[in-house]
Amino acid sequence: MITQCRLQPRVALGIGAMFFAYGAAAADPTAISPVPVAEEQIQQSSRWQVRIRALGVITEDNGSVDGVPGSDLSYSDTVVPELDISYFFTDNIAAELILGTTYANINEDGAVGVPVGKSWLLPPTFTLQYHFTDLGAFKPYIGAGVNYSLFFNQSEKDGFSNLDVKNHFGWALQAGFDYMLDRHWGLNFDVKKIFLETEWSADHDALGQLSGKAKIDPWLIGAGVTYRF
Repeated sequence: MITQCRLQPRVALGIGAMFFAYGAAAADPTAISPVPVAEEQIQQSSRWQVRIRALGVITEDNGSVDGVPGSDLSYSDTVVPELDISYFFTDNIAAELILGTTYANINEDGAVGVPVGKSWLLPPTFTLQYHFTDLGAFKPYIGAGVNYSLFFNQSEKDGFSNLDVKNHFGWALQAGFDYMLDRHWGLNFDVKKIFLETEWSADHDALGQLSGKAKIDPWLIGAGVTYRF
């Protein structure tokens, strides 16, 4: 009985120490919270993404010459390199800016039937996107935004002078997907529709001053490589 009496205070002290340690841990969340997992650290450090694509620019071929019934315009299609930069606000919401330059040969294919000239085009396009993230490595997205087309380095064909295609805003719709090969690298396919109608003017040796509408409305179809930082 004497031995049991001597052990009981020690047992009580041990139990009390256990409850004290548990209470201290509960009062300090950092003592029981796990260290942030690697995936969380990856998400925090990988908001930026870049892509390099080969881009096909396919125009609608529509336009007119003021005061000339039956007039029509057409524009050459091109394939050019393109760079885009994306920033992810969340796993699902991102903003994308595409940068590239292309050119178009302009022809009057209706009543006049002559080549007009050539203009280079810088069409920076900004879109907001929604990315679907529950399909594993396959990551489709949709987007919408605005385009501002800058026409520069314009030149004329024989008989024309002072070609001027006006800079103009347009709307953009977008759909595409990334297929990620690992955490950083992936393959991309992307389609954009730009709604672009602008004004143009030029002088002609025989016809005088001409002006009208150029409805270009190009499809931008691209394929390339994605890199997520």
